[in-house]
Amino acid sequence: MKGFSEKVLCWFDQQGRKDLPWQKDINPYRVWVSEIMLQQTQVKTVIPYYQRFMQSFPSVEALAKATQDEVLKHWSGLGYYARGRNLHKTAQQVCDQFTGVFPTSLDEMQHLPGIGRSTAAAILSIAHNQQHAILDGNVKRVIARVFAVSGWPGQSVVLKKLWALADELVPDSRNADYTQAMMDLGATVCTRTKPACGNCPLNTGCLALKQGNIADYPGKKPKKAIPKREAIMLILQTVQDEILMIKRPPLGIWGGLWCFPQFDHHEQAEQWLLENYRLTLDNATVFDSFQHVFSHFKLDIQPYLLSLKRDNPTPLKLGVMEADDQLWYNINTEFNGGLAAPVQTLLNRIKE
Repeated sequence: MKGFSEKVLCWFDQQGRKDLPWQKDINPYRVWVSEIMLQQTQVKTVIPYYQRFMQSFPSVEALAKATQDEVLKHWSGLGYYARGRNLHKTAQQVCDQFTGVFPTSLDEMQHLPGIGRSTAAAILSIAHNQQHAILDGNVKRVIARVFAVSGWPGQSVVLKKLWALADELVPDSRNADYTQAMMDLGATVCTRTKPACGNCPLNTGCLALKQGNIADYPGKKPKKAIPKREAIMLILQTVQDEILMIKRPPLGIWGGLWCFPQFDHHEQAEQWLLENYRLTLDNATVFDSFQHVFSHFKLDIQPYLLSLKRDNPTPLKLGVMEADDQLWYNINTEFNGGLAAPVQTLLNRIKE
């Protein structure tokens, strides 16, 4: 489309967002944190997390020196926790390998943990005004509609077309503004549902609008039945109001977060309780079950609360950290670590 970038920049000057927290005191560190947080997460959700994160970790050096527990505590509730773990790893790599200064080449940037081609391009474009195309979800939607690129962007042939167009459309100047403008346009005007086509600067040349089938672009991901899994969570509480917490393995679901002892089947939970505490689920208070939805499956959680008496056998000394991956947490104090969302919900229920 002739004048594509000029129209986008003109719209941005008049209607684009310019007061977001990460648009102030711009530097690669601040831009990088915002871009990682904004992956698959809306701006309004990210803002308070970003502000708290920046207050606690104002520089890449501060983030690198923090513990993973401290980082994941600030990430609790944002979801997709691999982002938080990768953020911590990248900060350490930037300090160790680049003396605390983010690389300025696209190739080096996208070899850091958790940073792909589009994220690397966005950081370099916004922080250094470098001439790079981005292709996040919002930009994919805008380009797919304007140029009627059919098919699901997750397919390599479709993605290749979108990248070719994105590269071609990048302006010769004002690349930082253009990058922000394209993200804003997709987030606020060319939205997934009910796009405000009347307010779009590209509406006169938008092929999807001319065809009258905007909803067909971009193509939808082929539907799959979302599998369901089950989990038993055991909440062991002492008379001193201490709760047994277990740290999850570093990778996988809730990697590095603190949870309750969790089992796939009642039989596993019963055996563990009997061997360690001479208790059965018959001794438990049964909480209402609930469902937690991940991107690729649904988890049905059945919590049980078990009150431990003073004469119960205790493999762990109450109130004492016995290992790096388990502890007794007093619910009347602040927890210094990352908590999985369902665990936080259950702890709140117990406190109430």
